[in-house]
Amino acid sequence: MTSAAAVDLTVQIGALRLRNPILAASGTFGYGLEFAHLVDLNRLGGFVTKGLSRQSMEGAPAPRLCETPSGMLNAVGLQNVGVRAFVAEKLPVLRSFDTAVIANVFGYALEDYVEVIRVLEDAEGVAAYELNISCPNVKKGGMQFGGDPGMVAEVVGAARKAAVRRPLWVKLSPLVTDIGLIARAAEGVGADALTMANTYPAMAVDFRTRKSRLGSLTGGLSGPAIKPITLRLVWETRKAVRIPIIGLGGVETVEDVLDYMIVGASAIQVGTASFADPRVSERLVDALTNVLERTKAFTLNEMRERFLAENG
Repeated sequence: MTSAAAVDLTVQIGALRLRNPILAASGTFGYGLEFAHLVDLNRLGGFVTKGLSRQSMEGAPAPRLCETPSGMLNAVGLQNVGVRAFVAEKLPVLRSFDTAVIANVFGYALEDYVEVIRVLEDAEGVAAYELNISCPNVKKGGMQFGGDPGMVAEVVGAARKAAVRRPLWVKLSPLVTDIGLIARAAEGVGADALTMANTYPAMAVDFRTRKSRLGSLTGGLSGPAIKPITLRLVWETRKAVRIPIIGLGGVETVEDVLDYMIVGASAIQVGTASFADPRVSERLVDALTNVLERTKAFTLNEMRERFLAENG
């Protein structure tokens, strides 16, 4: 049987090498520090911070989370301390951990993305940037940056020019008619990897009170309910681009991890499952090692490449 020591879980995401493909997703893992007493951060491939904006944001009114059948709605409103406070207060502590810290970046105008990256470029301890382009562009009538290939190229291109020191990942919106077109637009202006995908707009109401179950009228749907949809998006994106893909959406078990990887993802992110089990990411690292031992495989690429070869 293959020994644990012989199993190689490392993955290459562009220029960034991760010790394994398990990352905690943005918005579900705080700034990492909140989970450090529960999870050995050094065992993860990495984690993505809460979205960082130019200025601090208070976020949406409570309640912000709502359980739904096979999933969860969230309406956090991108609450965060702001990029400068993150660099001054959070990043110095994060540098003590030996794991990849991916900074999620968002804005409501192109200049917001550029300024957040500019501030992060002067700091140490960040491994890569992840652009959240599912935000409304206030200068263009509120249309999502990620909904139009021209706008995708504009914001990713500007971010690429600002991100001199580090890889640039782009977190795509699932609300598009042709995901391949959007993915190619990001790849064409310098994205190093794509994160697939953000949550799906949805709502939950209580007919008794005639009100939303969230503090906001709508929220983002995540969890097992969205996995089949996002799995297809990863597959379609893999056929459209050559850069690595990080899959997320409903990852709870090692089978979910492998499902995403065989359809083309190089790594995965764990989101909603962390609310039920804060240590789920660490457990998935162990489970993935065990699967490779049982199948006498030495690398994850063996399984993925075989599937891709058989299914085109």
